[in-house]
Amino acid sequence: MAVNKVRDALSDTIDRVAFKGERIILQRHGKDEAALISVGDLALLEELEDREDIAAAREALNESSERHNYEELRAELGLSK
Repeated sequence: MAVNKVRDALSDTIDRVAFKGERIILQRHGKDEAALISVGDLALLEELEDREDIAAAREALNESSERHNYEELRAELGLSK
């Protein structure tokens, strides 16, 4: 959907995404630029990203035996309470 068409029909476009579950690709000059998705879809994407981040962190921890004390690290970074 062209960005100028979304601008002209923003309320209807939001209804299509929020209530009908459509995913709309926004185009500018014929090129895909962004997507409109529902808040539910966004929450699922963020959950998937979190799971990937946790898996990557666990893998990194398994690859290294180096450990740091949490409170000492906070103090070193100036994040102490």
